[in-house]
Amino acid sequence: QVQLVESGGGLVQAGDSLRLSCAASGLTFSSLTMGWFRQTPGNEHEFVVSIAWNGGWVYYADSVKGRFTGSRDNAKNTAYLQMNNLKPEDTAVYYCAADRRTSYSGTYDATDKNEYNYWGQGTQVTVLS
Repeated sequence: QVQLVESGGGLVQAGDSLRLSCAASGLTFSSLTMGWFRQTPGNEHEFVVSIAWNGGWVYYADSVKGRFTGSRDNAKNTAYLQMNNLKPEDTAVYYCAADRRTSYSGTYDATDKNEYNYWGQGTQVTVLS
């Protein structure tokens, strides 16, 4: 049974930091491309960051570049999202997602939620102004 479990969300002030974790089980974690998405009420999932299966590349949405850092520890079967200098517009439910992919064609789109096979339950991040 595949499980992705996010943790680390919370209520913070603008300018604060949070680190989200995504623990994976039921899969060989090192064979997964990992992504983080976020969603606000009434909106679609918004891409945040994607991390190659071996950490060889990390791709960010423009809105979080320079503030957020995606990483993974394959020995711990865990992906991370370090969020610094949080802004009220970062308020959302944050989801981790996994794609069973270790090679990337020219048409691969890491920002496309449909590329991801498995999703966590989400963790709420609220940033107060």
